[in-house]
Formats: sequence, structure tokens, C-alpha cells
Amino acid sequence: MSHQIIAPVRHVNYGKKWVPESNEMQAVFQVLPIPADNQPLICKPYNIKGLFKISIHHGHNRIHYADKVIEFKEYAILFSRTNMVYQFEPLGPQHPGYLCVFTNEFFDRFVNIIDYPLFDPEVSPLMEITEEQMSAFTKVFQQMEQELAEDFSYKYDVIRTMVLQLILDALKQQPAPELQIRESNSALRIASHFKELLEGQFPIISTSHKILLRHPVEFSEATAVHVNHLNRSLKRVTGNTTSQLIAERIAKEAKILLQDTAWNVIEISWCLGFEDITHFNKFFKKHTGQTPSAFRKTLVI
Repeated sequence: MSHQIIAPVRHVNYGKKWVPESNEMQAVFQVLPIPADNQPLICKPYNIKGLFKISIHHGHNRIHYADKVIEFKEYAILFSRTNMVYQFEPLGPQHPGYLCVFTNEFFDRFVNIIDYPLFDPEVSPLMEITEEQMSAFTKVFQQMEQELAEDFSYKYDVIRTMVLQLILDALKQQPAPELQIRESNSALRIASHFKELLEGQFPIISTSHKILLRHPVEFSEATAVHVNHLNRSLKRVTGNTTSQLIAERIAKEAKILLQDTAWNVIEISWCLGFEDITHFNKFFKKHTGQTPSAFRKTLVI
């Protein structure tokens, strides 16, 4: 399949092979069918940060993302944010589905895609749907696939409306409480942005993956908020300080890696941003009451 790099409004490069890389995130769009017997291989190249993803699935699955797990038994549509990396755990027979991926720039001067609640970090990214809805969504994906193959100057505008159709049709199905408009004060916005940045660093899926944000000042720079204002906002919204929230999340990920991987403690320490294994051992013991090695030994008893 030919992957195209699209620069809406400015220019379009046709026919160029595209392999998604973090340093090549232009205004990208792609749609592809997901075969029943090869879902991980098809989806893996696109399961990276920097891309929005919308996919439909048929089968019993469990999805792992950040520190959360969601399970669905038959039909579902998944809306993945740019900071979200997920893993599928098949729990039964799988059936064909569809996936589309795009960058925020794909909607440049069209709509602000992150304004839609389905891409809000406080809203569940997955929605179970009916067989009838699955059929309707499949037709939209097929139409996008057909449109992408057309030689039409404005085909990407057509495709944008189809992506919006998926989003808006899904929003109609969401229970009202799930999409309540939250109080839009400064503290809540800052806390939401902080949480998105923090959770966006997880899960850690390889020993070459190192978190980049580990200290309050780094989150302050990333959110463009003074470190003291960030701390006050988080304290007001969550009851915890910036340092406490960061430490709790890193400690949780440390326990997950010690439990679910065979990586050694030095590798886990490095992935979590500790340059010195001694500091990691002290940090882990402070938050769990055990050293990493002692914690891991309790798992095999």
C-alpha cells in the first residue's frame, strides 16, 4: 500500500512511501484495513506518539494503555490521542477491522481536533458499539479508502469530513455523563495538561525507551506554566503536589516493569530516568517499603 505525506493547504507529495517516525511528522493521513489474522503486524508501525488513531474492532480484546486496562467483548471503536500508546491482548477469535491515522496538522485550518471530548484524557478512549454501528462505521472507513485512491484535488477535504463523521457519530452514542463539560478554570486545564504529559510517557515497552519528564521543572517548561503555579494548581485539583504525582506514577510503573518483564533492575532504573541505580533503589524503597530486588522476589513465592 502506498503511504502519502500530505501537506494540506500548502502542497501534496503524492506516492511517497511513508514510515512513521517521530522526526517526520508532517500532515499525515492514512487508512487501512486490519485483517483478522495479522492485527499486531499491521497496527504496530502506527502505534507511536504523534499520531491520532481511530480504529474499529470486532472480537474479544483487552487494551492496555498507561496504567489502565479496558476490556470489550465484541464490537468497539477506539479513539487514540497523540500521547497514547496501547497494547492489544486478544482474548478470543478476531475479525477484520479498520484503522485510520492522522496528525493534528492534517486538520490544519479546518477544525481543532483536540477540542472533541473523545480525545480528552479524562474520557475513556474506547466505546463499545452494536453490530449495526460497526457496519455503519465500516462503510465510512471503506469510503475513505476509496476516496484516498481518487485523483481529485480536494479529496482530503472530503476525507476530513468523513473522519469528523466518525467522531460526531460516536459522540452521539456516548452516555451524557461521560461527556459532561467540566469546569474550564485554569487549574483544571493545567492539571489535565500535566496528566496528559505524565501518562503519555507510559507504558514503557522496550529497554530503549526512557522517560523524558521526571522533575517538576521539566513539566513546568512543557506546560509553559511557572513551577510554583503548576504546583498550586495540581494541589488544588488533586490534593497532591507535582513531585508526589510524578513519584507515585513512576513507582507504579516500576512495579509493573518488575512484575511483567524480565528486564534487570539497571535497565528498569534507566528507563524511568534514574542515572544511578542507588538512587532508584532508595526511591523504590521509600515508596514501597522494599528494594526492587526484594519486591520481585515476593512475586515468585
